[in-house]
Parts: sequence; C-alpha cells; structure tokens
Amino acid sequence: MTGSIPSFNQMIQKSIVDHWDLDSLTDFKGATLQYHDVARKIEKLHIMFESSGVKQGDKIALCGRNSAAWAAAFLAVLTYGAIAVPILHEFTAEQIHNIVNHSDAKILFVGDVVATQIDATKMPSLEGIIYIPDYSLVLSRTDKLTYAREHLNEIFGQKYPKYFRKEHVHYYMEQSPDELAVINYTSGTTGFSKGVMIPYRALWSNIDFAYSVLGDIVKKGNSVISILPMAHMYGMSFEFLFEFIAGCHVFYLTRIPSPAIIAQAFSEIKPKIIISVPLIIEKIIKKKVFPKIQDPKLRLLMKMPGINKRVYEKICDQVTKAFGGEFYEVIIGGAAFSQEVEKFLHRIGFHYTVGYGATECAPIICYADYKTYVPGSCGRAAKNMQVKVVSKDPANIPGEILAKGPNVMLGYYKNEEATKASIDTDGWFHTGDLGLMDADGNVFIKGRSKNMLLGSNGQNIYPEEIEDKLNSMSMVLESVVIQEGNQLVGLVYPDLDAAKQIGFSNSDLNTIMEQNRKQLNAELPAYCHLSEIRLHDSEFEKTPKRSIKRFLYTKNN
Repeated sequence: MTGSIPSFNQMIQKSIVDHWDLDSLTDFKGATLQYHDVARKIEKLHIMFESSGVKQGDKIALCGRNSAAWAAAFLAVLTYGAIAVPILHEFTAEQIHNIVNHSDAKILFVGDVVATQIDATKMPSLEGIIYIPDYSLVLSRTDKLTYAREHLNEIFGQKYPKYFRKEHVHYYMEQSPDELAVINYTSGTTGFSKGVMIPYRALWSNIDFAYSVLGDIVKKGNSVISILPMAHMYGMSFEFLFEFIAGCHVFYLTRIPSPAIIAQAFSEIKPKIIISVPLIIEKIIKKKVFPKIQDPKLRLLMKMPGINKRVYEKICDQVTKAFGGEFYEVIIGGAAFSQEVEKFLHRIGFHYTVGYGATECAPIICYADYKTYVPGSCGRAAKNMQVKVVSKDPANIPGEILAKGPNVMLGYYKNEEATKASIDTDGWFHTGDLGLMDADGNVFIKGRSKNMLLGSNGQNIYPEEIEDKLNSMSMVLESVVIQEGNQLVGLVYPDLDAAKQIGFSNSDLNTIMEQNRKQLNAELPAYCHLSEIRLHDSEFEKTPKRSIKRFLYTKNN
C-alpha cells in the first residue's frame, strides 16, 4: 500500500495550477480568493518562513475561526515542509498556551478574537505571532522575521519581477507517506488533550476515499459550505482539503454559524454536498420542521395509506429546499445522532447518511452512501480501511471497535504510553468506542467504553442510549445520564424558551420531567431506570464538535 501512495502536496500543487482562474475560497458576505490568489498568498508566506529561518519539520500553529486566510496559511505550512498544528479557536487561552508549548511551535497564526485573548509571555519559545486576516505581525522576537514582514512585497517583487505565474508554483514534496504533516490536538470529552500525529498518507487516504465515493458528484467549480472548524479533522478533510483538490469553491461562515446564518447560506450557495455534525441538523429539523407537522390535519394525512407517501414526499421536498435543494446527500458524523430525528428523515426519504471516524484516523473509519445506508448504523469500513468488533458475538454483544489502515495516526506526540495503549503491535487502532457489526459489515455504535456504566448486577449501561430517548421527550433540549452510587440520575437542560412562551414555572417543568421519567422507565429495562431527573439552568459545556463534556458532570466533579 505504502509504495503506491502519491504525494499529497503534489495534489495541492496540481489543483492550484489546474484551477488557476477559478474561484477558490470565499468568506461568506466577504472577499473571494481565486486559486491564483491562494498561490500568491502561499508564496508570500513561504518567503516569510524562509527569510525568518523556519526549517522543514518546524511546527507552525494556527488558531482562529474558519476563513480564506486561515486556509491559505494552512496550505502554506504544509507546502513549505513545515508541520501544521491547527488549534480550535474555542479553546481557552490557557489551553492554547499549553498546546503551543507542548507542540514546540515556532510560529503562531492567530485570528482576531484569539489575538486579544492570548498572552505571548506564556509561550516563551515562539519566534513570532502572525495575524491571520492580513498576515501582519502581532509579535516578533527575531530581527529576521521583522525584516521579512516589513520588506515582504519588495522581496516578492525582486523574486518575480514581471508576474507571478502558475509555472512558478513549486512546492515541497514529502519524502515518505509516513512523514508527519499535522499534529491535531483532540478536544476530547474526557478532559486531557493529546497531540495526534497525522502523517501525509492519512491525509491522502482520506482524500482518496472521498474521491471514490463523491468524485462523480463534487466537481470543479461546484460550491460547498464550510461549517465545521477546519482545526478539526472532520471539517479539514471533508469541507476543505477534498474540495480544494477537486477545484471547488469553498464558502466560510466566518462567525459562529447560527441556524439563521446557516439557513441563509444554504439558500444562497446551494452546496453540492453537506457535511455536518448532528446538532446542526437536529436544530434545523426540531425548530423549523417538527412544529409544521404538528398540524392535526397533516398528522391525519400522514397516517392514511396511499396519501401518506405523497405527504412524506412534500415534506422531504421542503426539508431538502431548507438545505439549498441541490446537494447529493447530507453526511452526518462527529457525535451521536438523535434516533427521533433519524427515524423522521428515513421515513420521508431524505438523502442523508451517518459516517464514523476519529481524529486518530484523520478522520474516516466507516461510511455508506445514502442509497445503501442502514438506518441506525454508521456505515461500513471506508475505502483503504479494515474494521472489526472485538466480541464473541459481534452481531449481538457489543465490543470495542478497532480500525486498521493508512488513515491511522503515527501516535500521540511525546506520549509513547498513550500511543502503545491505542495502537497494538498488529497496527490496530483501539477506538474506545463500543459497537455491534452485522453480517454485511454495518457498524452500530453503542457508546464510549469510557462512558459505559456498570449496573448493580454487573449489567452494561450505555448512557448515550438513555439520553437519546430522553432528548426526544417533552421540554427536553439535552441531557446527561450519570451514576450516583447504584442509582442513575438524568440531568436535563429544558427548553426554557418554549417554557417561557407557554408560561410554565419551574414547578411545572419538574412535574413534566417526572412524567418523562415514568414514561422513559416504562420503555427501559429495570437496570436502566432513572431514579430522578434534575433540571440544569444552562446548556451543558461542549467540545468544539458539540459533544457534551460528560466528565464535568459526574459526581466526582
């Protein structure tokens, strides 16, 4: 396999040259960069790196909201031969300092908000901080970097006295597929962040997979929307790198993408493919679609054989239009998907599928096209990957999901112990997720092995399954199930907006939650029963990929 892997940076170079005059990167409601503009920015950053003494293999960190300038800077780092360290901009200043220091980053690119939050004195090894929007210097600790930035246009003009043309584009080509390209620090719902070492082969293999399943659909000149943070492997691989290499036009929602902004972007841009985390899809369906289908006449029609098919088609058409109307499918991943919303989408014939991955696989592990997708699953082993479930009876007894192939990371940066615990001697990556696998290879996630609770008689309890049922109940927006002694407790953040509109008091909400508890317990085995439901007055804290930071709400915290 290794010998046949082509150069990833060669793919970037070829795309820039082949799509020179096409639109490439746009900040929604802002400026557009064509592929030749991206090449120009990359070249100027290469001059800055070279003039300031950055060497191949040096680490360069990037921390800011998604934007065209962020994307160009990331490409500049890889095509120079440096190692990119993307940092989620939602991280606290202390987390950013820790990651910059732990990764040995020489340069840090920062966005407008991050620039005001960080403290350069806490990152003593940095040689410079560069402002993402215009690549100006926030901080320089070397005369070489200061000179390079102050004389950048002059140096660029001397190097290219007439014009900067496509024949001038010559990038660093990785020496081996196993060469380190990116260190991606996991947000992780278990607290401690680890630096995942992503080699070039993993980036290539994810793009190769994307081409194999979407290459006939996502083509040169198509428009796509980037909603997920590029500093997360899911957003980076499938909303940026694949589309950039394919010659697409990527639109960035540069501010926090509220449902209203996302809806506006979908209707204007009409993307060819939609990549999303469950929370965004669930919010749009629950807020925009579910209220409309509560109409008694419509509900009656939905129950009438023959007529209901036409009703479902009409609803599907409306939901499809809400997402721009021109996409092939919506690919959902990154966290557990609400069974209630999934059942609804399946019933109306909406084109969606649910994939499965991990940062450690950059990220894809499982996928199935919407036409062959089995509801409730997360697809089958993706191209280039092997997947197995370690269980005596994988179809009926959950076991840990293991993955193997070129997508798998090199290990965790400066953490051999964690690497050995995650990748066994045969090269299998132990995901820490529990699941089932049917005879056709479809994988069904049951939960995180770290989240699994033990019942009083040794039963395995998967809190995610209880939460999924609870989240579909009256006045529940989100929930966390925790264990206190031998009892299970449901923490619920209620729909306070709806309660306010109806005029419900806290006492009313408690009464509703008690009804929910009784109804829920009637649907669950005795060892999964909740002893009580407690109201939470604010949203649960989440990681950037919108998973609840469960560890914050266990009894020990």
